[in-house]
Amino acid sequence: MSTANARHILVKTKEEAEVIKKQIAEGKYFALLAKKHSLCKSSAKKGGDLGEFGPGKMVKAFDNVVFKKPVLKVHGPIKTQFGFHLIQTIYRS
Repeated sequence: MSTANARHILVKTKEEAEVIKKQIAEGKYFALLAKKHSLCKSSAKKGGDLGEFGPGKMVKAFDNVVFKKPVLKVHGPIKTQFGFHLIQTIYRS
């Protein structure tokens, strides 16, 4: 079974996610922005790191990014029932 390690930043609005994504593109650290802005408090403390997980452990929209999109690129905003995510897959095995 494949597994992946990913990190994310969860915010309430698409606009907020786009502003943060632009800051990342300009060189700001993903982990620091996750600690400052993410509504997912458990992962925010770890710079957005969700650890290693397999397919089906996250909601479908999230899984589609982690297991199908290019690794190390910041994807999003991705809408789920929790809000808007910026997602970066660190590795996939």
